Amino acid sequence: MKKDNIDHLIVFDLETTGCNPVQDCIIEIGAIKIQDGEIVSRYHKMINPGIPIPYFITEITGITDEMVSGAPLISEALPGFLDFCDTDYILGHNISFDYRFIKSKCCNLGYSFDKKALDTLAIARKFLKHLPSRSLGPLCAYYGIDLKNAHRAIHDAEATYKLFQCLKKDFFDLDASVFTAQEITWNPPKQEMITPRQKKYLSDLIRMHRIVLNEEIETLTKSEASRMIDKILVQVRSGQK
Repeated sequence: MKKDNIDHLIVFDLETTGCNPVQDCIIEIGAIKIQDGEIVSRYHKMINPGIPIPYFITEITGITDEMVSGAPLISEALPGFLDFCDTDYILGHNISFDYRFIKSKCCNLGYSFDKKALDTLAIARKFLKHLPSRSLGPLCAYYGIDLKNAHRAIHDAEATYKLFQCLKKDFFDLDASVFTAQEITWNPPKQEMITPRQKKYLSDLIRMHRIVLNEEIETLTKSEASRMIDKILVQVRSGQK
């Protein structure tokens, strides 16, 4: 492995409201900064998605609407995370999933996020084909890594780095190329802007319920407008507005 691939590395993990990096939202970011093989700092932030968290996501992660109600929006939290990622190299378990979410939000907000990546899932798939599962939990169990609070971002990030160290120890000499960071590129599909019908309906809801928005309605995409309408209707029905 090239030395600079491991001198300065960011390991990160996200929890989200779903699997679609364009339509779904980030609800938690956890990251660790690695220098010379040691953790030198951590980044952890809960994110308010602006919509109710789906029940099945709460079941998986334990993250509730109450836990994110006072948290910053992704537009407020993203700059801090990007500042933390002060290196070209990132590591994750199924890193393309997390990368696409960050890339999508960066594109929406006018930031760049171009990195080289290492993926413990890809490494495990190459060398541990005999295991019934190469997801993070079973791999941590296989190596005796204590994965506390699985499906919480900072704990998954720390476990991923420990897993990477185990995989490197066992398999680096067999194929060093697998442990070299690779270019990772993905551009989110172009999104349709808010429709006139959505704009009118959303404007009527805002006026009727005296809601103050941080965003300009005209800048919303079709999917963002739909989520915002759903959020307002949920709040109205629950008596919050």
